[in-house]
Amino acid sequence: MIQIIDLDKAFGEQKVLKGVNLSISNHELIAIIGESGGGKSVLLRHLIGLIKPDKGKIMVEGEDITHLSRRDLNRIREKFGVVFQGGALFDSINVFDNIAFPLREKTGLHEEDIREKVAESLEDVGLGGVEQKYPAELSGGMKKRVALARALITEPKIVLLDEPTTGLDPIKLHSIHKLIVDTHKKYGFTGVMISHDIPEIYEVVDRIAFLYEGVIEVVGTPEQIVHSHDRIVRQFITGSLSGPININMTR
Repeated sequence: MIQIIDLDKAFGEQKVLKGVNLSISNHELIAIIGESGGGKSVLLRHLIGLIKPDKGKIMVEGEDITHLSRRDLNRIREKFGVVFQGGALFDSINVFDNIAFPLREKTGLHEEDIREKVAESLEDVGLGGVEQKYPAELSGGMKKRVALARALITEPKIVLLDEPTTGLDPIKLHSIHKLIVDTHKKYGFTGVMISHDIPEIYEVVDRIAFLYEGVIEVVGTPEQIVHSHDRIVRQFITGSLSGPININMTR
């Protein structure tokens, strides 16, 4: 579904991405982990064409998006749904209009059909009946659910999730992770998630890619990451260079 090939990006003198290579399969749910400020969100923004690389390619279903015209890039973006950090809901409109926004922008659906799809989408994320509430009336966890509902409303092939559990307590974090797993099973999208939730993320995704100093240091299943002998990976996930890791692998 997505191929990242020799991707470089610098901002002035600061080199952020230094030859990133990563292949993401159709219907796969993959997490990108790494140090804060290490370029994870920068990499995610490249995937939807919000940032152009200095070098390299990003192939989406076999098409290099790095040199597309605005019109063709918008066509590619229709394949994507995005959950931004913090949710990025429109504060001045209610939940219904927030979720309906992509349908009104991208489709010619009648309002009655839009209403049905919004109601179904809210049911999928466990928030039936909150259509008339405004973002300011929602808890942090509810905002995350609404943001996911909006990302899924057009049934995209690819969903990007930029730290979807930031700022949540452990109970709400687990709830959002379960929601991501459940909606992934229902919709079958290809998902790319930026996460700091170690070890919780192991039970959510199919694979994990570890971004370190501008390159993908290791990529593998959660089990492979847990048992990796790579010194940098072990230091990151355990806080030490050695020692046992006890994780309940359920996915």
